[in-house]
Amino acid sequence: MRSHVLLALAVISCAPALRAQSPPPIQIYGGYTRLSNSFNGIPGSQNGLNGWDAGVALPAWHGLRAKIDVSRYSGTNLGAQQNALSIMGGGQYERTILRERLFVEALFGYLGMNRDWGPSAQRGESASFTTLFGGGLDTPLNKHLAFRIRGDYRYENLALVQPGSLYPYRVPGLPKNFGSISTGLVWAPRLGRSSFTQASAQERSPVASELQFEDLNSFGHFHIFANSWWSYLHVAGVEYDRNSWGKLIGARMDYVAEILPVVILKQPSKTDVWGNRLSPTFTTLYGLGVSPAGLRMMWRDGRAWKPYYTIKGGAIGFNRKSISQYAAYVNFSLQQSIGVQLRLNHRWDLRAGMGWLHFSDAFVVPSNPGLDEMFYSGSLSFHPGEQPTGQ
Repeated sequence: MRSHVLLALAVISCAPALRAQSPPPIQIYGGYTRLSNSFNGIPGSQNGLNGWDAGVALPAWHGLRAKIDVSRYSGTNLGAQQNALSIMGGGQYERTILRERLFVEALFGYLGMNRDWGPSAQRGESASFTTLFGGGLDTPLNKHLAFRIRGDYRYENLALVQPGSLYPYRVPGLPKNFGSISTGLVWAPRLGRSSFTQASAQERSPVASELQFEDLNSFGHFHIFANSWWSYLHVAGVEYDRNSWGKLIGARMDYVAEILPVVILKQPSKTDVWGNRLSPTFTTLYGLGVSPAGLRMMWRDGRAWKPYYTIKGGAIGFNRKSISQYAAYVNFSLQQSIGVQLRLNHRWDLRAGMGWLHFSDAFVVPSNPGLDEMFYSGSLSFHPGEQPTGQ
């Protein structure tokens, strides 16, 4: 079912021929893609994989778009089936030259694999952190459609699992670096003739922004991507929200960045390689978190109460190896939350919400226990430069 939905997304695609001062509001892309090698493609048996690629890019702010990309590759090499699905998010920066639109992109996210992908169907890791850097060209077909060609560099960190061992390992020549080329269509809906003129006028007016002085506390656990079950997290810091992409489905689309100077992790004093508890006592770790890539959707902007949804990606570092002594000092993090923001006066709001915070080292070292925390949060929201509206 998921494959059918994503394939349908690939049929409609994105980026019309528009002038430099009139970027398309959103872009929806879909097409064919080719990967340079199999994931078990050691020297002497290096075969490329075919697949599809689909993505959505949000309205541009000074040429920069937030982007979500999904791709799938499949094939057979060294007697093993290769089925890989990657889900990534990040940014796309674009510029128009004459009729063509050039873009570069940087994405990071998750790569999922079938279990028996190694040579001769040997068992391997089924998940890895993955990154992508690249770019391409859109050439217009009409005011809604463009043809896209795109080339990217991809990195992943999958390893094989040796029978009887707790540690994944890498055989000599097992690839980490890949190239990919994609081609397809880009579709960009128009929001009305005057929408770009209105957007230009809005850019000249002050941009709505907020500072959130926030505090988050965990109250429970569940397993999504992580194994550990016995640790508790408390963080505090500052979040910056800026209206960068107008509105979509009635929500104000804000860029979000966050810094957490207070990160406190209470974890078992002794754990195994997967983070399982081996001691009844606890120890405390201290750290710092940064999330430079995020999105907030806020409905009922300017009203007394405003529902919101946020997603933020970044990293958390600790003064000691977290969750397990075999894991890493620095972990990648992902937060999602929902809640409501209540107006106190024209300068200040009160925000309350709940959500999920995940962090793990994405197998940059062989041990990757990770942590999935449910949390409740509260913050005071300050609106710099905002004037009374009389509402």
